[in-house]
Formats: sequence, structure tokens, C-alpha cells
Amino acid sequence: MHAHHELAEHLRELLAGLGAVRLRPMFGGLGVYLDDCMFGLVMDETLYLKTDPASVDAFRDAGGEPFVYRPVRDGHVPGYWTPPAEALESAAAMRPWAQRALEAARRRPARRR
Repeated sequence: MHAHHELAEHLRELLAGLGAVRLRPMFGGLGVYLDDCMFGLVMDETLYLKTDPASVDAFRDAGGEPFVYRPVRDGHVPGYWTPPAEALESAAAMRPWAQRALEAARRRPARRR
């Protein structure tokens, strides 16, 4: 659990420039939120950021990997990709990737309940 806490603190530092980012427990991982907008998730000590058709190619072209969840048919869960490794090194490097994720999350229509 110590590594999980260290990663959470590191992500808070990387994302602080966006505003009051919160990390909330979710299905054995963490949801990454700004206000009430979920724009990322952490599973198995890996950060995945929200993508959509307008942003997914940038993540793929930068060497990102899609979030894979085994109980799903083919394992691929569309919409979340890792940022490039260098984005985890500094807030300046993370900012454009986090901004893309926020924009993708905000473009997504609200779910009907």
C-alpha cells in the first residue's frame, strides 16, 4: 500500500497545475477527478488518461498503451490510455496530456440514468 500512496502523491504533484485534482478509490484502483469530471484512472500502479476519437491518436502515436480489463470480452476498455513515460517525470511534461484527457472527458455526453 506504501507504493500506492507514493504514486498518489506523485500524481497530485504532477496534476496540481490543473486545479484541485482528487484521487478517489474505485474498483481496486483510483479515479482521477477535477471537480466532478473523471479524466483518469490508476490501476495496478499505472496511470491511464481519458481519450476520445479526437485525442486517442496522440496517445497511441506517443507510445501509450490502452487500459485492459480482463473480465471484458477482448480485455480492451475503450477510452483510457497511458500517457508517454516522460509525462510522468514533470508537471510541465504531464500538463498537455492531462489537458487532452480533461477535454475528452468534458466532451463526453453525460450518461442517462
